[in-house]
Formats: sequence, C-alpha cells, structure tokens
Amino acid sequence: MISIKTAFSSLLRCGFKAVASTGCRHASRQTPVQATGYNFELTDQQKEMQETARKFAREEVIPKAAEYDRTGAYPWDLIKKAHSLGLMTAGIPEEYGGLGLGLFETCLIGEELAYGCTGFATAMGANELGMAPLQLFGNEEQKKEYLSRLAKEPLLCAYCVTEPGTGSDVAGVKTRATKNKDGDYVINGQKMWITNGGVANWYFLLARSNPDPKAPQREAFTGFIVERDTPGVVVGRKEMNMGQRCSDTRGITFEDVVVPKKNVLVKEGAGFKIAMGAFDLTRPPVAAGAVGLAQRAFDEATKYAFQRKAFGSHLAEFQAIQFMLADMAIGIETSRLAYYRAAWMFDHGIRNTYWASIAKCLAGDVANKAAADAVQIFGGAGYNTEYPVEKLMRDAKIYQIYEGTAQIQRIIIAREHLTKAKQMLS
Repeated sequence: MISIKTAFSSLLRCGFKAVASTGCRHASRQTPVQATGYNFELTDQQKEMQETARKFAREEVIPKAAEYDRTGAYPWDLIKKAHSLGLMTAGIPEEYGGLGLGLFETCLIGEELAYGCTGFATAMGANELGMAPLQLFGNEEQKKEYLSRLAKEPLLCAYCVTEPGTGSDVAGVKTRATKNKDGDYVINGQKMWITNGGVANWYFLLARSNPDPKAPQREAFTGFIVERDTPGVVVGRKEMNMGQRCSDTRGITFEDVVVPKKNVLVKEGAGFKIAMGAFDLTRPPVAAGAVGLAQRAFDEATKYAFQRKAFGSHLAEFQAIQFMLADMAIGIETSRLAYYRAAWMFDHGIRNTYWASIAKCLAGDVANKAAADAVQIFGGAGYNTEYPVEKLMRDAKIYQIYEGTAQIQRIIIAREHLTKAKQMLS
C-alpha cells in the first residue's frame, strides 16, 4: 500500500501553504494559496489521498469490522497501520511532524474510513477532537510537546468535558480546579462517556476554576492538558454501547490530580470558549463519518436489491425500493456538500459555526435514515448479524448524539440565522 506521505509530498510543496501567524485562530491549519470560485472537483492530489484511504478501508478495515464489533476489542492493529500511512497525522502541522493538510482533506479521509467501520473511524478520529483545543489555542511549547508526540507514535488523546450529569449542558460542568501553594492546579471530579478514555496518552480537560456559581461562562472554566499517567487519574470500565463497539468509551475520575500551570490553555477562565471553539473544527469530520456510513448503507442496499428476487423480479425493479434508494442518494449527496462547505470555510479562516452545525445535523439524520432503510430493503436478513446493515443501523444512532445532539445543532443553526437576520433588519 502506498504511503500518503509519499503520495502527497507534491501537495505539501506546492498546493498548500500555512496561514501566516497573524493571530488567526486557524493559523495552525493549512489553507489553499488562493481562494477560488465555486469548484466541485477534487484536485488530483485529493483524489489520490481519498483513494488511499478508500483502499485501506476496504482491504484492512471491512474484513475485521464484524469481529471487532463482536468482541469490543480496541483496534490497535488498524490504528498502528493507519498511523504508519499518515492517515492519523494528516491534520497535524508539518512543524510538529504531521502532514499539515487542511480540514477538507481530513474529512475526505474520515468519510472513507467510516465507510469501512465507524467504530474504528471514531476511535481514530477522536484524536481530532482531543487535540483541537490545543491546535486552535495552545502555545508553541504545548503544541511542540503534545502534537509532536501524536505525530511520532500511534498514540491517542481524548476530550474530557462530558460528565454524568452534564452532556449538552457544558456550562453545568462540576469538575473543580483549585490552585495550590505552588500555583499549580488540583483537579477533582468525574467525566463520563469519554471516547478513547482508556487508551489516551493525554486529555484535554474542562474544569470549573471559579467557585462562584454566578460567574459568567466566559470566566468560570479553564482548559487543561492532563497526562494520563498523572497520579489520581482513575480510568473506569469500558462501556458496552449499542454500536461503534470497538471505540473505547469510559468514565474517568480525577482525584486530587495535580496539573502544572504550564498545562493551562490560554489562561485561567478561558476554558469555555476553548471547549466550544473546538467544535468548528471537529463537527465537519463527524458529518463526514456519518456520510461514510450512509454511503455504505446505500451501496449494500443497492447491491442486495440486484441480488434478491421477490414475485419473480429483482427488488431493484420495484418502485417502492427505487424511491428508498433515491431518498438515500438525495440525503448522502447533500450531506456531503454540506460538510465540504463547512470544512472549506474553516480552511479559509471563515467562521463556519452555522455550516458545521448544518452538516453535522443533516448528516447524522441521513445516516440513521439510510441505515434503517437499508435494513428494510434487506428484510429479515437485514435484522440478522450475518449481514452488514444491522451493524450500520446500530452504529448510526450516535451521530445524532455525540459532539452536540441533533437538537443542539438546530438551536445553534436557528441562533446563527436569527442573529444574522436581526443585523440585516436593524
């Protein structure tokens, strides 16, 4: 199998360049030299990268997906192979050992891997969420230490924000951070549903640093980088979830965990902005993963419709089946265009909150409908574990839940729309 590092050396040399260090929060990403008008064609380099990820998904991931789903074992062998190909380091800037590609290219990779297995794609892609706060807001010393570590070895990181009593309500985080006499911080609290929680080398952690319950969100929380092996970090049991079972999800308890002040991101009190700002970077890849799952469901249903006969005709000849396939195509193509736009905007330094939420919300809903319809087309066989669509249906549900529920995305979309409308009408 060819190496992405080899295949895309020309891309890195001439097609892309780093954003100048001007204080832009996207300065650590890569962006095209010049923005152009609408163009719905991928470059030759992007096609080659897409094909490499596609080849890996079909030859390495799909043959092992069912077994990993059955056992719930973490896919370390796939993680190591993906890292060796550069699939895990595409978005890490070159100066820290990565390929330095843009979010658009990262999404292309993510869609292809999710086609093979979204459990594996989430296990690998969770690194994007874990390191996003550091990429966007970390200082040079922090990036050099922690991003370089991920580029050098097949290591994982995790985003520790959700708690047993706080999911979408991030402002309700109760984990506490208090300063000790040395100026360092002591963390106490519990996190829940943390992807890569049991395999991560380090965590991004959000904790309340201002004890005043009336303190505004913009001042109440602080973001930290926490080493996994710090004394007091207690990793809970692996959760057995409905789907994406090879992804490692756990609760993590922090008991008097001392975090040096050098591991504070930006400054004390900036944590809420950091935690929320990361989603502009990470929601497009989640949407891409949902599209990958929907495309797999579409392909499996189409193939089965040509194989299975009923009343003397192939299923594909019945209009009822044709309409279901048409609806899948409509949803997949529009979802793909939505995440393309959200990722493109991010890479060009354009605020993409509105489009990132549209992409994530739409793609999550489409993935669930496509998977459910695929099961319906398969009939009784679709309900059986011997066929792939049963797993797709279980795997799809989480796309309407993690990284902001479908309802939260609609709140964001409406808020962004109404804010803009008020400005135009005033």
